[in-house]
Parts: sequence; structure tokens; C-alpha cells
Amino acid sequence: MIPPGSVPIKDYAIETLLKKSSLSAEGDALHEVRIELKADNGISAINFVLKDEETGAWYKNERRDFKVSLVNHLKADTNIIGPKRGFDLWPGNWGQISKMFLKSKADQDDSSESRVPEQENNQPEVFYEEVSITKKVLVNNSISVSTKKCFESGAVKDILYFETDLLGDVVLHWGVCRDDSRRWEVPPPPHPPGTVPFKDKALRTQLRPSDGGKGSSALITLEEEFSGFIFVLKQNENTWFKYMGNDFYIPLSSSSSLHNIGNIKDQSEVVQGEVIEEASQETSFFAFTDTVANEIRNLVTDNSSEKSQKTKSKKARQSIFQEIERLAAEAYNLFRSSIPTFSKATTAEPKATIVEAETIIVKPQATTIVAPETTIVKPQATTIVAPEASVESETLSLDPKIYSGTGTGYEILCQGFNWESHKSGRWYVGLKEIVSELASLGFTVVWLPPPTDSVSPEGYMPKDLYNLNSRYGNIDELKDLVKRFHEVGIKVLGDAVLNHRCAHYQNQNGIWNIFGGPLNWDDRAVVADDPHFQGTGNKSSGDNFHAAPNIDHSQEFVQKDLKEWLCWLRKEIGYDGWRLDFVRGFWGGYVKDYIEASEPYFSVGEYWDSLSYSTGETDHNQDAHRQRIVDWISATNGTSGAFDVTTKGILHSTLERCEYWRLSDEMGKPPGVVGWWPSRAVTFIENHDTGSTQGHWRFPGGKEMQGYAYILTHPGTPSVFYDHIFSHYKTEIATIISLRKRNKIHCRSSVQISKAEKDVYAAIIDEKVAMKIGHGHFEPPSGSHKWSLAIEGKDYKIWEAY
Repeated sequence: MIPPGSVPIKDYAIETLLKKSSLSAEGDALHEVRIELKADNGISAINFVLKDEETGAWYKNERRDFKVSLVNHLKADTNIIGPKRGFDLWPGNWGQISKMFLKSKADQDDSSESRVPEQENNQPEVFYEEVSITKKVLVNNSISVSTKKCFESGAVKDILYFETDLLGDVVLHWGVCRDDSRRWEVPPPPHPPGTVPFKDKALRTQLRPSDGGKGSSALITLEEEFSGFIFVLKQNENTWFKYMGNDFYIPLSSSSSLHNIGNIKDQSEVVQGEVIEEASQETSFFAFTDTVANEIRNLVTDNSSEKSQKTKSKKARQSIFQEIERLAAEAYNLFRSSIPTFSKATTAEPKATIVEAETIIVKPQATTIVAPETTIVKPQATTIVAPEASVESETLSLDPKIYSGTGTGYEILCQGFNWESHKSGRWYVGLKEIVSELASLGFTVVWLPPPTDSVSPEGYMPKDLYNLNSRYGNIDELKDLVKRFHEVGIKVLGDAVLNHRCAHYQNQNGIWNIFGGPLNWDDRAVVADDPHFQGTGNKSSGDNFHAAPNIDHSQEFVQKDLKEWLCWLRKEIGYDGWRLDFVRGFWGGYVKDYIEASEPYFSVGEYWDSLSYSTGETDHNQDAHRQRIVDWISATNGTSGAFDVTTKGILHSTLERCEYWRLSDEMGKPPGVVGWWPSRAVTFIENHDTGSTQGHWRFPGGKEMQGYAYILTHPGTPSVFYDHIFSHYKTEIATIISLRKRNKIHCRSSVQISKAEKDVYAAIIDEKVAMKIGHGHFEPPSGSHKWSLAIEGKDYKIWEAY
């Protein structure tokens, strides 16, 4: 009775793979399954549903199972396919029945009067019915609008370049507005060629095919008097592109209105916006006017103030931190190189001087329902800055005012120690011998242990911050090590413990809260609500670390001394950035000040607290946990990233319980910080606290490579633990790192989750790399790309497009 190859599903269902039918016509593949049933087995109906294994889509009848009747006397049920109620036809909700053949033993009698009552329940021998099924097809397209403000013919004008990859004769319906009411107006000429008015309230422009033949574009010039550009797109008579029923809106920024960029939040609330771009060696330089820079700075400062954290709604703060993300990432991409100078121009004065440029990327997702259904468009909006160079008549040196510790986006981090590294007393010397090997493995950044004199040998109970003779080695050995890393092109992060500090002396009550050395603070440097150390400072701005005096970062003398110390480390040792210990202990706004003072290449904070649990199990929804990490990053104004503890915790539950569906959130995105703010997420599976000989939160044993297959192929900045590098995993890790660099996967790469089921998770990254973890089946879809298997290990595979 059960077809060959079928698999039981629990105790109530069977899964059978359909086979290609011999009745398939050329170019029209049909699939079938044959189920043999005996007439006397007592089965009255067969229930079934269909599943597309490639897309994961399920097909049902309005959320109910299909039902095939095997007897003629079933009660009315609109899901039944085939005959019922005697020999009446009952198509129910399923539309047209193209063919139906019905025979019964009763039909063999010439006279219907000879039929006996028992024959009313006879089984139909043969019937055939075709049922139409609707299928959802996900279509991804992009729309970009670049805006530039220029001086032309003695007037300031906005130039908009509109481009989309939508196919066909796409028509742009557009207009402008003067205020936040967004009321449509028709701007005065000039208009693009072929533009015609539409009901006196809008203009209609057919986009011209792009040079490459893919997509279309238009160039629009506007006077500066307008505050916004409004548009919708028409692809054909039945397909319009809007945002949730509303018009697309692009703010036209000016020196007086730039702070209103937050209005774009209407198009980006669905997900946290992220910039996806390639790092470039040749970055154009752009000088913000003082007015604009001050207004942006006011925007981000207001959001990070302690008062604002209490009064602003969560939605408003999220909108602002998206703008902070744009500002921090793009400003740093401009300023990370040496500051350029502009020589006196020798060519003729240009007709237009570019003042500023801004790009809005809108990525609508059109879900098309086959059959006469409505087309739904759900756009995602991202705001980025794409600056242009200004031509100056005199040599000019520009001093950047905004810094970021987020690197280029292509960093691969190596933790260069474990919990036992201090025991040799010569860790710096030993590590220097393997610097070349670390470079050959593909690492671009190394995180070194705390360098200071410390009560604990591991370095996390610092005492005299300027004494860099530690259990890992002396200051000269540290300098030599950093220099050696720089010789092979690897940046170096110092482990800075800023939250707490061990005292040198006791006060009159015998409490250790008086400090010595160059930073000879008294008890005013200790927070007042630390129950163990009798501080006389202000209350803590975070959680207390109870093993040592918690430092009061609100004190001006503390801030001044720590800024000087970080700058001294940068200059004296050559550190390129920071790993910040226990940042839960103090407000992220202070970190912002320290970052701006020390100007690191890269910075990452350790914000580690407990995930959400119910009845002893990890919750699927960890939004509250990742929100706390995101709030801390936001408080730093996006100047520092943070370890993605959320992703580590979710990977634990996924691999321990074989529940790979956990790796997709309710929006179909990665469920950790990397799904909300990937450019600030430093992903990891283990470190000196969670693993090593401490083992506070050890990654599931034997499944480490599944974890690395995930973080080394996904966006965010991946971090690899020292113990795993120098283990039997080394070759596999090096292979995946090479693949990541070869395909230019970066912290803002796009992720399309293909499967997130009980036994398998699969995703495609930047349309260049496909991966899966878990023992379930997945193969990359064949379409515009061909795929080759790059590496395969225990319960993981990774492919490359070619």
C-alpha cells in the first residue's frame, strides 16, 4: 500500500517523493505518485499536502489539506476532490474541473431502479480531476536614486539620477513637495525627454534602457526650492511599485533640512538598513560644510544622551541609529586613508561644482501571485552617502571631525591568546614566531591580551595602567610583536579594561580604593553605588563588576586620563584599535569619547549578558537580547562594534537540539545582531572566557566547523579563536577564510536564507557563495549561476558561483 521510498512522519503521515510521469509532454513535466489500495481496507479518504523541496513552499487548500474521497457517502466537505453525494460533481473551492470520469458497479445496470440501497456506498472505480494551484514567486529588484546638489548658471540645483533593474517599459510617475505634508506638485521645466503631465499633479516619464541593456534610468534636474522628491513606478497595467500603499519619498537635503533625513524611516522600518558596497582604494573626498556637520553631530549626540534614552520611543531611536550607521560607516570610509590635499587647479573652471551627494538605495521585493492576484511590493530603503570631490582654488588640508572604529568591512579577526597564555611568561616572544603563519591563513586583525600590570595573571584586573610589564612579556617584547604584525599587514587590537581598576592602597576604613602610579586617583574615581569599595563618585552608568572598584567615567579627570592613556598606547606601542572589556559596566557615550580621542582603526566591545529563556529552553525570538547590544552600539554613535553574543547563543541551541529553523528570525533574516546591524557585529563561536580551560559557555563539541561555516560565510566581522586555529580544524578554517576573501564577502554582504528547517540551514551570500549546515539536503538552485563545491566537512558544505 505504501509507495516505495516513502518515509514515515511521526505516527500520522507519510512523505513520498513524486516521480516524473510517463504522461509528461515535451517541455511540460508532470509528476505523480501511485498508491495501491484494497477495496475492503475500510479507508474512506486520503488527505495530502504538497511541498516544493527547492523553495520550501507548501501547497494547501486555503490552509487546509487536500482530500480525495474513496466512498460516495462522505458528509459535505469543500476540500474533497472527486465524486461524492452519490455521483454528483462537487468541485468546491478549487475552480474549474477540466475532466472527470466516474464509473461504478451501479452504472453497469441498464435500469437505475434495480439499484439496491447498499450500492449507494460503492467506491468509485476511476475519476480524474485537475485542480489549479497558485504559487508565490519571490522577485527581487532594486531601485536607486542618487542626488547631487550643484551650482549651475548662478543657481543651486538638485540633480537626481534614477536607476532600476526592473525589466520592460517602466514608467516613472513623479512629483515634488515643499514640506512634510508630501503633497504632490509638478515642478517647472526642464523635464526629461518624453515627459508628459498626469492629471496636473504629477509627471510621467518613461525610463530609458541602460547602456548594458539591463534595466533603465532617468536624469532629473530640480530647483532647490523643493524639500522632497516623490514617485511611484508602473511596470505594466497590473503592476505598480509603491511602499505599503504609500509613495516613495526621497528628501532633498539642504543646510537647513539635513536633520530631517530621518523621514526616510518610513521606507526602512521593516528591517535595519544596511549599506552594501565594495571597499575601494580610491575613495573620493568630500568636505561637509560646518553647518551640515554640526547638525548631523547634534542628531547623533542627542540620540546617545542618557536623557534621550529614557524619553525617546524605541521606534524613534531605531530610526536615528540607522542614520548614525550611515554617517559612521561612510564618514570613516572617507577618512580612513591619509588626508588628501587639493592643489591649485590648472584646468578651466568647471561648469558645476559638486557640493554634496547622497544615494538612496531602495530594494523592493515584489511577490507575484500566479493567476489573477494582486502584486505586493515591500521595499527596503537604505540611505548612504556617496560623496564627490570638490575643486578648490588653493591647497587645502582637511581635518576630519568624525571617526569610526569599524575598519573597511573586510576584516577577519584572530584572537591571539587563550586563558592559559600567560603561564609561559614569554607569550609575546612565542607569538612573534607564528606571525607569518597567521598572515598566510588570511587574518587581517589580531586581538592581543591585556598588556598592563594586573592583580590577576590573565590581565583583566589592571592596576598600574602605564606599567606594561605583564605575565605575557615586557613592553619591549610587546613593541617588537606589534611591529612584526605590521610588517605582514596585520592590524593589532589591544585589550583595554576600562570598566574597573585595582587599587594600590586602602582608605581609612581599610577599603582598597586609593590608586597609585601615574594615575593616582582617589575614591572619587569609584562609583558611589558599588557596594564593596565605598566610592564617592557618581552612580554607575552600567552594571557593576564586583571583583574590583568600578570606575566613574562621568568624572572629567578620569575621562582626561583614559583618553591620554589610550593615545599613549596608540603612539608608544602601535596598537591600531581596541577590544573593550565588560562594556556593560559603563555608558556607551563614554566609549564614543574615547574612540574619538584615540582614533582607532577598529574597535569591538564585549557586551555579554544572558539570552531569553522559557521553561529552561532558549527562546526562538532573541530580539530583546540583540536589542540591548544594538542599544549599546547606538550609544557609541556607531563608533564601535560589539561581539554578537546573540548569534553565538542561537548557534548553541541550533546545534545542540538540531533545530536549524532557529537561524532565521520572523523577518527571514539572521536572528543575531548580524541580522540588524551587520557592520557593527563581530561574530564568534568561542573565546578565552567561553572556551579554553575556563569553559564558561563552551560551543557544542564536534560541531565547531558548522559554526565557522556560518560566521565565515555570513556578513559581520568574523573572529576565530586561537585554540581552534592551531587544532585539527586549521586547514578547514583556512580554506573558508580564503573563500571569503576570494569572493569579497564583507561585513555588509547580503544574505538570502534558502532553508531554515529542522535538520538544515542554507543561505546564499552576495549571490557568490552558497552554504548549508546540518545533515538535511540542500543544493544551490540552478539558474543564472552555476555552482561548484568548494569545501565539504562534517554536516556542512560551501559552494562558489562560477
